[in-house]
Amino acid sequence: MRAVVQRVSRAKVIVAGQMIGEIGPGFLVLIGVGKEDAESDADWLSEKIATLRVFEDSEGKMNRDISQAGGAMLVVSQFTLYADCRKGRRPGFDQAADPESAERLYNYFVEKLKARAVPVQTGRFQAMMEVELVNQGPVTLLLESRKNF
Repeated sequence: MRAVVQRVSRAKVIVAGQMIGEIGPGFLVLIGVGKEDAESDADWLSEKIATLRVFEDSEGKMNRDISQAGGAMLVVSQFTLYADCRKGRRPGFDQAADPESAERLYNYFVEKLKARAVPVQTGRFQAMMEVELVNQGPVTLLLESRKNF
């Protein structure tokens, strides 16, 4: 699984003109699922994201995780994180999971985060979404579960 994690002061997702998810301070997590991904990838990635110490403490150092900072997460599926742009001008998506497998792992990932008692909002799987955010810092991190097994 691949994730782009952005520390935000606020973020929201809109589908067909209607806001379906909104958070204040926390993380916007764009998540992509690959063909070879399994629940172990979602386990590793959810643990890693929930425990990242990128929120400032009283001394201004990035030393607190999202729960210590009182933050929330907005999780949005994004299969384009598996785009292969090495050849030609049109991205290839051969390494992205099929929609059924991807949705199952996406939902599993979201449930793992919710089990950590962090408020979680989501986008809508396979929907055309508009995502608005204010990146704080800016802090943007790229994580990939397969590079850690």
